[in-house]
Amino acid sequence: MKNITFSAEETLIQQAREVAHRHKTTLNQAFRLWLESYARQQDVERFNQLLDHLQGRLHSGGRRFSREEMNERR
Repeated sequence: MKNITFSAEETLIQQAREVAHRHKTTLNQAFRLWLESYARQQDVERFNQLLDHLQGRLHSGGRRFSREEMNERR
């Protein structure tokens, strides 16, 4: 695991430590969870774009398929 250094207002860091303590965790662990979530935002955006694209393919000439047509086995 790589260490990083960041800076923030001292009062903000103290408040964050208190919140982490109330949640029975450390500021380091809370930051790791936030960093992971922040890094995965791009994955979520790509997934949403894929869903939009696939939903567009469920249409044919502006006509929506019925539930029966979408579940039809061939």
